[in-house]
Amino acid sequence: MKKVTAIIKPFRLEEVRDAIAQVGINGLTISEVNGFGRQKGHSELYRGAEYEVAYVPKLRLEIVIADNLLDQVCEAIINTARTGKVGDGKIFVADVEKAIRIRTGEKGLDAL
Repeated sequence: MKKVTAIIKPFRLEEVRDAIAQVGINGLTISEVNGFGRQKGHSELYRGAEYEVAYVPKLRLEIVIADNLLDQVCEAIINTARTGKVGDGKIFVADVEKAIRIRTGEKGLDAL
């Protein structure tokens, strides 16, 4: 199993969710996060005063999937989250050793 963590722009969530659903993924975890990368924040104007926003709001999506779905899920996220501008996000992939459904005790792929 693989854990896919994607950091995306918040306004792309619905498109990404729909795209991974078409691949067959029916669950994910979403967290609101703040951070910066190459874009290093941005300037905003508030009541005539300009100020720096050091951390940019993003969403972190976490999905645990079967190994054979990895390429399809990554492509779905890339194709729907990409705007072509700085700050589109990142995808990280990690191995998952074990998954257990708490309610039933199912393990491995059955727990997903």
